[in-house]
Amino acid sequence: MCSSERSSASAGGRDGSGSAPPNGSVLGIVDSGGPSAASGDARRFRLAEGGAVIREPAGPDRLGHGSRVETVIRRARPGATLRHAQVFGDRPVTTPAQVAAAVRWLTEGGARVICLSLGLTADRAGLRDACREAIATGVVLVAATPARGARCYPAAYPGVIAGTGDARCGFDEISALGGDAPAAFGAWCASPEQGGGRAGGASIGCARLAAHVHAILRDRPGASVAEVVAILEATAAYRGRERRGHAP
Repeated sequence: MCSSERSSASAGGRDGSGSAPPNGSVLGIVDSGGPSAASGDARRFRLAEGGAVIREPAGPDRLGHGSRVETVIRRARPGATLRHAQVFGDRPVTTPAQVAAAVRWLTEGGARVICLSLGLTADRAGLRDACREAIATGVVLVAATPARGARCYPAAYPGVIAGTGDARCGFDEISALGGDAPAAFGAWCASPEQGGGRAGGASIGCARLAAHVHAILRDRPGASVAEVVAILEATAAYRGRERRGHAP
């Protein structure tokens, strides 16, 4: 869903470093998800008149996309503490300011991994700064991007791990797509959570990749972003882009 400045999407980046925050077990989700019995605290980030972003208690997931992302992550990481930052209402439309505020709130709350199954076509300083600040504290950002075409933001920022769907991958597999691909990594996306047309392969693949990253940090809690990327590359089941017409 990578289209206009105000639309949702997918995106990608590669390098980065930083030390681990002190309470690093939380996995944050920037999407449409709201409070649930299975997840922790949730906040909504609403754009007010004049461009200010208002933070308030999150409501139910009216879009359904964030709940699908949570289900994918929960299936892979059933014991993870999840926290939702709600930037979508009943349409897949948000702004860089809302996403930036969500990233900052999750960072301040101790998130070690933040999943952004979304993207924007335009680079904005506020979003870029929020991502840079998060990475500097040791937070690992995983953002979605289409498998082909132009990169989106925040995935295109340095230090953000860019993920997409890869039909070659089984549930526990990832692919390292190479330096000329919009995404750095692909992951399993053959999920029923894609139903209804609200969650594409990039969104599901990004969520599964975020779960992989969270598992790495469980075993190596002090790992930097660069070390996480190196582990992902070393454990990839496939290398290079997925070919059209390939039968997994």
